[in-house]
Amino acid sequence: MSEIPALHALFGGTFDPIHYGHLRPVEALARQVGLQQVTLLPNNLPPHRPQPAASAAQRVAMVKLAIADRPLFRLDERELQRATPSWTVETLAELRLERGDRQPLAFIIGQDSLLSLHTWHRWQDLLSLCHLLVCQRPGYATKMESAELQQWLDAHLTDDTTLLHRQPAGLIFLADTPLVPVSATEIRQRRRRGESLDDLLPPAVTAFIDREGLYSE
Repeated sequence: MSEIPALHALFGGTFDPIHYGHLRPVEALARQVGLQQVTLLPNNLPPHRPQPAASAAQRVAMVKLAIADRPLFRLDERELQRATPSWTVETLAELRLERGDRQPLAFIIGQDSLLSLHTWHRWQDLLSLCHLLVCQRPGYATKMESAELQQWLDAHLTDDTTLLHRQPAGLIFLADTPLVPVSATEIRQRRRRGESLDDLLPPAVTAFIDREGLYSE
């Protein structure tokens, strides 16, 4: 019997800009779950939030700078090559076709996204394509908004990380990750005030933002 491929995790976002609030919780999650690699998927046209201030090319450049000395991460630009909204379920379906039915796939989201998952495009198809790995987020509820949604969550929850590696999809893992309260709003506010961003961003990303004159308005 052939060996099951290694669990592959994906993490999407606008990354406008990428910051420690993205990187550090995912690094902690990787240690907890035993991930060898996490693929970052920058969104092109995020359907649920305002459009990015930085261009796609600028956001890719910042991601590359942020992960240059972080071998856990790799970059996948496929969503940036679409002219349509970045529907997660369609990206996952594409990846599932590429990787085959046996590949364990996981999609990393924040607690805020879990709570609003029922508003996502074809959200009920997600667990047929992947596992969900959920990072804590400061200030968000720990229960779903309805009994029906909570029942759905409870039915898929696992605290056994080995199952994530053995099954291709279908489970939800609530990770005990550090709360890193960094936001793009705070980055913009500090930029406008001329304050340091050193505790929020990798130095190479800060230098790029300075060179490009981003987020100062």
